Amino acid sequence: MDFVYPVAGAFTGFIVGLTGVGGGALMTPILLLIFGVAPTTAVATDLWFATITKLAALIIHYREQKVEWQIVQRLWLGSLPMASLMVFALLSGFFTAISSRFLTDIIGFTILLTALGLFIKHRLTLNLNNVIANREQIKRWQKPLTILGGATLGVLVTLTSIGAGALGSVMFLYLYPVRLTPDKLVGTDIAHAIPLALLAGLAYLIAGHVNCHLLVSLLLGSIPAALLGSAVATRFSHSKLRFCLVAILSISGLKLMM
Repeated sequence: MDFVYPVAGAFTGFIVGLTGVGGGALMTPILLLIFGVAPTTAVATDLWFATITKLAALIIHYREQKVEWQIVQRLWLGSLPMASLMVFALLSGFFTAISSRFLTDIIGFTILLTALGLFIKHRLTLNLNNVIANREQIKRWQKPLTILGGATLGVLVTLTSIGAGALGSVMFLYLYPVRLTPDKLVGTDIAHAIPLALLAGLAYLIAGHVNCHLLVSLLLGSIPAALLGSAVATRFSHSKLRFCLVAILSISGLKLMM
């Protein structure tokens, strides 16, 4: 059965490289629903999976100068402090009071939010002219809203390993409709997510929740697939893929909450 893990990793890694989405939103439900991994172990292992997979994808996006570093830094101002607070809570044993059933429900709810984020992103893209028309009003609130959004993502990612991709990209698209082209949207999202997932992943590693054998098996497939996805990102139509992701994530989220 070990060969199944690299296949799952390759599937998720390709989607991550292509869209910036999927490190948590796809892999966590795969670990929970298909492989039967315990919720805390799934979150912990997926955080490291997302960190290393997105690092591989970032190499291509960085080389092609597809990262808006100012936006990334604003996000870090919110996400990294909040993630640090969550890490302190984790290492202090606060999360041990959270039952597996409750954590699974939180993960399912976050996956549904991610599916909604992808759907809204598509609708927002279609109506981007309206957003651009209001860009002067939006611009005044860009920095504080970006920091606040980063803080929200810091909590979600540390607790569930999900949220940095689809939810983050919706926020980017609304706050920076002109500055972030689709390829820069992916690169910026990936660059923001790496230190965030790494910080949270270190806490889970120290707490002993990471399944290293499973992680290595997943990465054998994900790293080359993430490089491939990043390489073709600018030449691939995302519309049909987005529809499939919304359907898959919606089903997964509902299944986890049942």
